[in-house]
Amino acid sequence: MKAVLGDTVIAEAPKEELISIEGNWYFPPASVKSDLLEKSPTPYTCPWKGECQYFTVSSDGQRLQDRAWSYPHPYPSAFDRVGKDFSDYVAFWKEVRVTD
Repeated sequence: MKAVLGDTVIAEAPKEELISIEGNWYFPPASVKSDLLEKSPTPYTCPWKGECQYFTVSSDGQRLQDRAWSYPHPYPSAFDRVGKDFSDYVAFWKEVRVTD
């Protein structure tokens, strides 16, 4: 699967390596082009996943605030709910399309 902004692939990994949480696909950290992400100061804490890290996604002159996020240190109880450790996995939103 791929996370794409315009013609730029931001992340790519086999579907088996991704994790689906609440309708969003989370990509393994090694599959993400981290040079296209910049940490955002936007705060958010999910009641069951923990503290979120948002990212601005940059590509082809576009800078899209908070279009990617991850959970660097999820609550341990979240692993049981998801069935797997998803620390630092990255999900995308809006203009960043996730395709097969």
